[in-house]
Amino acid sequence: MPSFDIASEVDLQILDNAVNTVKKEISTRFDFRGSPVTIELNKKDYVILLEVESDMKMKQLIDVLISRSMKQGIDAGAFDFSKDAYPSGKVVKKEISVRNGLKQDDAKKIVKMIKEAGFKVQVAIMDDIIRVTGKKLDDLQEVIAKCRIDNFGIPLQFVNMKS
Repeated sequence: MPSFDIASEVDLQILDNAVNTVKKEISTRFDFRGSPVTIELNKKDYVILLEVESDMKMKQLIDVLISRSMKQGIDAGAFDFSKDAYPSGKVVKKEISVRNGLKQDDAKKIVKMIKEAGFKVQVAIMDDIIRVTGKKLDDLQEVIAKCRIDNFGIPLQFVNMKS
């Protein structure tokens, strides 16, 4: 039976490339010249730590991070900006976590939407992915189209298609 997986993952190498591109651009920008800027990626926890000297520069740095990440192919919804920036001495710090994998409540929302839509498919939550199985490929393609139309606030990838 045909099946595919719904996932929400960020490739660590692409994320690292995006952070390095941001570092390179910030080092050459005139408005950041002479000011302390730190951009660190914690690869284990998928957290980006930003340190700048003012809130205005923090906003500019976040804009550069989003634009460079989108050019690398990372959806802007993968970044969690919910934590506020906090002052620490002469600098302003902000931790940005990168969403990697579907959380249980997000997976339940997606499964509920698929079941309410009445597709002739079976849906199963498997750790941080959702496996969708159906008798026809057309049914699976309809599920993919419906998931792309609905906005869940997280980037979704449709991987591992088997027929």
